[in-house]
This record gives sequence, C-alpha cells and structure tokens, in this order.
Amino acid sequence: MRIRWTVPAANDLEGIKNYLQKHFPHLAEPTVRTIYKRIRSLRIEPNRGKPGHRTGTREPALTPLPYIVVYSVKTEAVEIMHIYHGAQNWQ
Repeated sequence: MRIRWTVPAANDLEGIKNYLQKHFPHLAEPTVRTIYKRIRSLRIEPNRGKPGHRTGTREPALTPLPYIVVYSVKTEAVEIMHIYHGAQNWQ
C-alpha cells in the first residue's frame, strides 16, 4: 500500500522540523526521521491507529514522541492528513 501525503500533512512535518531546528536543533533530524519512519510503517499495518475523532480517520500516537498522525485508509493508499503535537487543541 502506498503512502500519500496531503499538503497540510507535509506542511505540518515541515513546521515540526522548523520549530525543532530553532528551539532544539539536536532533536530536529532524529525526530523528523522517526515520524517519517513511523508513517511509512502504515504501509504494512494501515489500521494500526485508533479510530479518529473525524469519521473515516485513524490516529496512532507516535510514542514516545508527543505527536499524533491523522490519516485515512483508502483502497489504494494511506492518506496522511495531519500531524499534530499532543498538546495542541486539534479536535
């Protein structure tokens, strides 16, 4: 199964990277790399996340990282919709 990134999700990952580079530069690269790897693993286990707050979505926590990925499983791909920090009010 393919992973399809939406523009908002790609922007979220870029924003995470930019924030970390500014405030915690030593964490930026390993954190973004871990998020990316965890999202890629959805190709094998697309239904791993718990049912999402929005109908038709799933939300795996990226423990121990404080991020949550919102995605939907389509016939041909897993569509990554957003990546949120757990402290954000995103519901």
